[in-house]
Amino acid sequence: MDGAFHGFGPQVFEWFAGLERDNSKAYFTATRDRYEADVRGGLESMLDELAASFGGEARVFRQQRDLRFTPDKTPYKDRTYGVIRGVPGASAGLYAQISSRGLYAGTGYWQMARDQLERFRAAVADDAAGSQLEVVTTAAQDAGLELAGQSLRTAPRGYPRDHPRIELLRRKALIAGRALAGTGGIAREVALEHVGGAWRAAQPLTGWLDEHVGPSTLPREVRGGRR
Repeated sequence: MDGAFHGFGPQVFEWFAGLERDNSKAYFTATRDRYEADVRGGLESMLDELAASFGGEARVFRQQRDLRFTPDKTPYKDRTYGVIRGVPGASAGLYAQISSRGLYAGTGYWQMARDQLERFRAAVADDAAGSQLEVVTTAAQDAGLELAGQSLRTAPRGYPRDHPRIELLRRKALIAGRALAGTGGIAREVALEHVGGAWRAAQPLTGWLDEHVGPSTLPREVRGGRR
């Protein structure tokens, strides 16, 4: 392996399809060379190359699942994912994953702590900042990105149900990204443009989130709770 990114061949997506059929240590051990070279190795190489353009440092997460607190004891995740952290204007990081369904790239605030939610909702309710968020989310969608993230079923406490930006106020997370099917493999330049293009299209949104919300300042153990 030369460490360069060469795209994701059909064998990458075949490996994930095999893992979905047989999520076992036996399958993973028997196909570990393909995982290390083509799956994890391919994603690491792609993120490293993109980090040279966007800045920051790339990290790919482990394939093994944490089984301590879940009744689902399948040992391996059905996707391989990583982030680039330390990118100016995207404090939450730039995210990419591969799975049997293809290649996904996105960014945003995937889970806001209580203090972040307070700042987010105050900014959404503010006429100037909230209107700006409507503009940047619409622009992201016009650029082919989909908005995702958990939302409340009703208005958050203290806000009217008929607020003009109620759909944004209900959000507990806000992510923009897009997916590309992996049928037949994904060529190098196609993958780089898909991922890098998604991140660039989301920059106005991540800039808004960093300006008006920013990272949590709460201790980790008190960030959750009813929201």
